[in-house]
Amino acid sequence: MTRTNAADAGAASVLPVLSERRGPVQVVTLNRPRRLNAVNKAMYDGLRAALEEAAGDDAVRAVVLTGAGRGFCAGADLKAHRDAPLTGAERQAYIQAGQVAHRALYSLPKPVVTAVNGHAVGAGLELALCADFLIVAEAARLRLPEVALGTMIGGGSSYTLPRRIGRARASELVLLGRFFTPREAVSWGLANRSAPAEDVLPAALEIAGRFSANAPVAARLAKWLLSQGESGDLEAAMERESAALAEVMATEDWKEGVAAFAEGRPPVYRGK
Repeated sequence: MTRTNAADAGAASVLPVLSERRGPVQVVTLNRPRRLNAVNKAMYDGLRAALEEAAGDDAVRAVVLTGAGRGFCAGADLKAHRDAPLTGAERQAYIQAGQVAHRALYSLPKPVVTAVNGHAVGAGLELALCADFLIVAEAARLRLPEVALGTMIGGGSSYTLPRRIGRARASELVLLGRFFTPREAVSWGLANRSAPAEDVLPAALEIAGRFSANAPVAARLAKWLLSQGESGDLEAAMERESAALAEVMATEDWKEGVAAFAEGRPPVYRGK
């Protein structure tokens, strides 16, 4: 088990993002617990670095994103914005860092499981929703309060949210900014499951471990196909699937999967 610096050099206790290997799973932790892991530019930069590290490491087969302490992420650090207003250039740098981090999470070529161990609000919820699989603590409070606070949603949520839960419900959550429960999130298809807080990370690790057992090339292409399927038409989707299948069938892992099935044994995939 290794721990790497995912942001600036310094003591691990002050790093805004921690990255830790657990076998084939990389656990990325938002690490500002005294601020309920509220995001700032350093955290966004640290998250991007951790995800780039995971993307470039063939030994990493899946990623778990979680938060340190009793919350997942309280959203933007509004108190810091109040106490130390950003210049125009600093605002643009902050916005750009957030966009880059969300894109890195959404487009990571490996499965991502978010372990929402506590409250997820605003930018925190938007980060969580970039994952492929979402487990939420039963006592967590969820909210997109930006419009009610005079700010704005981000992280691609104006695109992904209506496609997941419909425009009417997305409008309710964004324009009213009301709290909603993990049970509602699961019933709407916004989250996969809820669990007691102490079980969220173990459950996420178990799911990530199951993802890790899949063929990496097939997992990467399947994730890409699903992301592309949110737009376009059926014919375009079938053309993409045909190209992806041709690519997979040319891999050693495809041969291993076929042989393992025929021989009644677990496959051993090498990502080739």
